[in-house]
Amino acid sequence: MNPPTELARLQAASAPAARRFQVFTVRDLDRFPQLARLSEEERFAMRVVAHVLPFRVNAYVLEELIDWTAAPDDPIFRLVFPATDALEPAHFERMAAVLRSGAPREEVDRVAWSIRHELNPHPAGQLDLNVPRLDGEALPGMQHKYRETVLFFPARGQTCHSYCSFCFRWAQFVGDPDLRFASRESGLLQEYLRRHREVTDLLVTGGDPMVMKSAHVAEILEPLAAPEFEHVQSLRIGTKALSFWPYRFVTDPDADDLLRLFERMVASGKHVAVMAHYDHPRELEPAIARQAIRRLRDAGVEIRSQGPLLRGINDDAEAWAEAWREQVRLGIVPYYMFVERDTGAKNQFEVPLARAWEVYREAMKRVSGLGRTARGPSMSAAPGKVEVQGVAEIRGEKVFVLRFIQGRNPEWVQRPFFAAYDEEATWLDQLRPAFGEERFFWEPEFEAMQRVAREGVLRV
Repeated sequence: MNPPTELARLQAASAPAARRFQVFTVRDLDRFPQLARLSEEERFAMRVVAHVLPFRVNAYVLEELIDWTAAPDDPIFRLVFPATDALEPAHFERMAAVLRSGAPREEVDRVAWSIRHELNPHPAGQLDLNVPRLDGEALPGMQHKYRETVLFFPARGQTCHSYCSFCFRWAQFVGDPDLRFASRESGLLQEYLRRHREVTDLLVTGGDPMVMKSAHVAEILEPLAAPEFEHVQSLRIGTKALSFWPYRFVTDPDADDLLRLFERMVASGKHVAVMAHYDHPRELEPAIARQAIRRLRDAGVEIRSQGPLLRGINDDAEAWAEAWREQVRLGIVPYYMFVERDTGAKNQFEVPLARAWEVYREAMKRVSGLGRTARGPSMSAAPGKVEVQGVAEIRGEKVFVLRFIQGRNPEWVQRPFFAAYDEEATWLDQLRPAFGEERFFWEPEFEAMQRVAREGVLRV
C-alpha cells in the first residue's frame, strides 16, 4: 500500500468529525439547562403546546443555530420551540386544564386529538382533491395536484431531523393514523408514472426523505433511470437537512452512498434538485452547512431554496435579502417565498398579505438579478399557487394584483386577477373579488372540481 500523500494528510486533517445524531422531544423540555432562565409558567406553556403540535429538536440546532443569549426572542429558538400563541386561546386553555388536572395519558391524547382536528391538518385539498387513483383505487402517500408534478411521501421519511414549529405538514408527526399520509409502495408510484406520461417531475417529500437510509432512497429513485421513465425528467428532494442536519451529506455513515446515488441519477440524464428549506440566514453560517452545499453541487445536484414568511422569525426584508445574497454566492437558486399556510400554528406565525408583499418587494430591491429568481409571496392554496404580485389602484379602487404560478387547471396559470385590498387578510379565502365582481374567474371551475372529488371519481 502506498503511503498517504501530503494532500491526503491535509484533507484528512481538515475533514469534519462525524457527529452522533441526538434528538430531544416533549419529554425533555424540563431537562434543557438553557431553559432554566425561563419561568415555570413559560416552561409549562411549552409543554401545553407540545402536547398538541409536534416538538422535536436535535443537538446541532441547539448548539450551533440558537443564540441562547437572545432566547426566547432568538429567531431559531422561535422556529423550533413551542410558544403559547401557537394555539388559539381556547385550544391552549383546554389542553392546559387537562395537564393541570393530572389526567391520565388517554385523556390527554383524546383532548389533543380533538384540538388537532380543528387545526385544518390537511390544507389545500391534500386528501380530498390531490390523491390520485390507479384502476379506481386511491393511492395513499401520493399527490397529483398539478399536471406535470407528482408528490411521493415515503413511509420511512415521515419525520424530520427537527420540527419547525409552524410546519404545515405537522399532521405527519403527531402519531395519529387518521392524519398521517404516507406510502410503503414505490411499485405503485412506478406504475402510476408509467401510465401518466404528462408527468415530468417527481417530488419526494415528507416529513423529510433525507432521514431515510441511502439504500431506501435508492429504492425509489434508481428504477426511474430506466428508459420507460424518460418522461420523468426531474427528481426533486424536499428537505430541511441542509439547515437542521448537514452531516447527512458529509459525515453520516452512508453520506457518500447518497451522493453517489445522486451522481448516477444525473448521469442517467435526470435533473436532480434538492429543494432546500431555509427560514433564516443563520442556517447558512456553520462551516458544516457550507460543506454539505459544496458536496451536493459537486455531485451535480442543483439546490433551490424556499421557505415561508414567518412573524417573529423572518418578517424582515433584510433577513430575506441577506439569505438570498448568500445563497447565490454559495450556488443556491432562490426559488420561493411562501405565505404561512392556514394550518397548525398559523395563529403565531401568519403575516397579512399586504405586509408580506412589502417585505418581498423591499428584499427584491436589495439583491442583484441572480437573487430575483425567488417568486412570491406565494400561497399554496387549494386551487393552486397564487402569487401576490403587488398592490395597485385601478379605476379608483385599491386592489391586490394576483396570478397563478401553478393551477389545478393549467389554463389559469399567469392570468392576472384582482382582489379588493384588505389590510388584514392572510389567505386567499379571506379575499373578495375587486370591482364589484361576485366571483374570481377560476371559482366556478374549481367548485366543479370539488364536486367531482366528493363523488370519488377524481383522477380515476
